[in-house]
Amino acid sequence: MAAVETALSQARAAGRPSLVTYVTGGIRDDWTDLLAAMIGAGADAVEIGLPFSDPMLDGPTIQQASSTAIGRGANTAAILAELHDAGTGDVPLIALAYANQACGRGIDAYCHELADAGFSGMIIPDLPVAEAGDYLDAASEAGLDATLMVTPATPQEQIQVIAGRTRGFLYVMSVMATTGSANERDDARRWAVAARAVRHSPLPVLIGFGIDTPGRAAAAARHADGVIVASALMRRVLDGATSTDIARAVADLRTAVDGARR
Repeated sequence: MAAVETALSQARAAGRPSLVTYVTGGIRDDWTDLLAAMIGAGADAVEIGLPFSDPMLDGPTIQQASSTAIGRGANTAAILAELHDAGTGDVPLIALAYANQACGRGIDAYCHELADAGFSGMIIPDLPVAEAGDYLDAASEAGLDATLMVTPATPQEQIQVIAGRTRGFLYVMSVMATTGSANERDDARRWAVAARAVRHSPLPVLIGFGIDTPGRAAAAARHADGVIVASALMRRVLDGATSTDIARAVADLRTAVDGARR
């Protein structure tokens, strides 16, 4: 059990919903300050997106964030070097990368590279579980929790398989859409997907995709063990939010999920 699974499982045991936030690595010169602000405001873990030129599961906001970082010259090596010196304390960090990034560098070497930089977990959203054996083995050997995802289209028997192989937590992609997709009319469907996942997962179940307000975060936390908020925060950053602004936004999310009851 690596640090992601430990932190989120401890939160669940304490009856406290987990809050996972997100920042695109290299989006600004002060991106590590944004990371520190999220941690200081109460995030239980933080995903760090490693910029990629074709982020197929990401909506316009994360695509813009990734493009902005790449335009600044951000790359994996530079981001890992900056992160190594950031001093993020005990809050686990989760790398979010695409299969081309990982396989292009060699999956074993890539996992060790992430672990050496301070990551405790990783997510490769475009790698299906049927093709993830080498990745899961490499992540485990490097001491990383490799988290897998389920979607509204995932059959019940496949949810059981994925729930048995994921590490850290089970990520519920609550809508069949890209990141940042939010529609109040879909909320009942989101919660139904989470309910199916909760029945089969021994690990914490967290809901992501379209969790864009404190109110929706609180609603999601009533149906799962926690939430992941990404695009809503990156939209603020792209619009010029300061680290203090981001800390305030995360604190509002923290207050909302802490007030939720399942």
